[in-house]
Amino acid sequence: MVKFCYGFKVNFTPENVIPIACLACYLGMTDSHSPHNLLNQSLYFFEHKVITGWNESLSSLTATKNPVIFQQAIKLGLVDACVDSIIKKALDNPLLLGKPIKNHVLDDGDQGYNGHFHKPNAKSQLFILEWKSKDLSLTTLDLQFYKPIIQKMIRYKLGSNYIASNLYQYAKRWVFLEPQETNSSNSKRLAIEEIERLLPNDRGILPCALLSKMLRYATVLEANVSCREGFEARIGRQLDSATVSDLLIPTQGYINGEKYDTECVRRILKHFYNGFDGHDQTGLDIVAALVEYLLHEVANDNELRKDSFISLAEMSVAASAGARRTLDGVYEAIDVYLNKHKHLTESEREEICAVLDCNKMSPEACEHVAQNERLPVRVAVQMLFARQLHLRETVAKEVVVAGGPEEDGSGKSKSKSREEDEEVKWELEKMNSKVVELEKECVVMRKKIEKSNLKKEKLNVHFWGEMKRKLGCISSLNNTNCHVKKKKKKMMKLDAR
Repeated sequence: MVKFCYGFKVNFTPENVIPIACLACYLGMTDSHSPHNLLNQSLYFFEHKVITGWNESLSSLTATKNPVIFQQAIKLGLVDACVDSIIKKALDNPLLLGKPIKNHVLDDGDQGYNGHFHKPNAKSQLFILEWKSKDLSLTTLDLQFYKPIIQKMIRYKLGSNYIASNLYQYAKRWVFLEPQETNSSNSKRLAIEEIERLLPNDRGILPCALLSKMLRYATVLEANVSCREGFEARIGRQLDSATVSDLLIPTQGYINGEKYDTECVRRILKHFYNGFDGHDQTGLDIVAALVEYLLHEVANDNELRKDSFISLAEMSVAASAGARRTLDGVYEAIDVYLNKHKHLTESEREEICAVLDCNKMSPEACEHVAQNERLPVRVAVQMLFARQLHLRETVAKEVVVAGGPEEDGSGKSKSKSREEDEEVKWELEKMNSKVVELEKECVVMRKKIEKSNLKKEKLNVHFWGEMKRKLGCISSLNNTNCHVKKKKKKMMKLDAR
């Protein structure tokens, strides 16, 4: 400004042209004073050197952070001109927003995710860095500028995959950074809420791992309910492409000592089944296996509460029923959980095992249940009885089938059916013997419990007897209470007088 007043040439840049134009307008340096006034010069530079380029438009818009400059720039139409320039260039070349994310590339900001992603080699990493450094990113803008630009791009039908990619990059810049690297948690919360509102609902535009990461941050930052539900719905719509780590969502502030949010998993599953059209059985199978693997993963957690585990186990059972899977995997997870939580009482173990159904388990799994010492005796006995009934039904069917086919000339048909009958009978006898053994064990356990109770009562009586002897109240086993003795002696002395 001083240079201009003394007749020197002003060096305009994309960063200073808008502040100079606003100041010139405020000071009245317009056509009324001189045709070559400062306002005209700055507007000329803005029109021919700024809004013609992507980087220049972003740099100029960033320079309007000051509230006074921002209000004046709006009056001059400079803010709208920058916004329109950015949108037009993005529509012409959507890659300015970033490449669509299909196979996510691991970088320093993404740790702990695997399955869908790959690590680039040195050459490809160098290419990515060079490509990124060529143009400024839209994510450099503050939320007050970024939000209306994205909203306009959505109205102009710019590709949702490009918009989703840019929104994720914006989250990396403004939400995922450590507190000392960016603004307060409040600004992060506002950013993640706006990102969720702007994020398109199309299936597959972002991998589940990235959606899960944003959901985790929304939970930690205590974003509003609609924000968290939005991420949950998006994960649920593409749950068949998720991994176990994508569903390990921490509870908000570890409420009630809970580490994982099981209700969040339930809601995600609900979104998946609500959107299932019933045509693709593969999706059901994948999700059932996923929930089963999740149950295995959390079963190893020593801090997982019983009710949370039961809730997840019930979800796994329901998912397996829809996919027509056996409950062998659920049983294995229960076995792991009981092994990790040996402090559980018998009734608590029975409550956990209540989700099992022997009719939906393989014979091998039922056999293992009967021999598993970690399971409650009642559960093992029930499993054996159910298995026995199943074998009886099998025998009845085999008998009916055996009477059907006619024996051929060599007599092989009859001999084969006899062998099968013998094998089934042997299995029945084996199961019966195991049931008897378990019943005997139950009787022995009851007797031991009764004996231990009797011993406790005797110990109590013996304890008080010993205490009385030590205090001098009892001289022998046949003597009565010492207080009674003293009373009798006093009465005899009085009678003698």
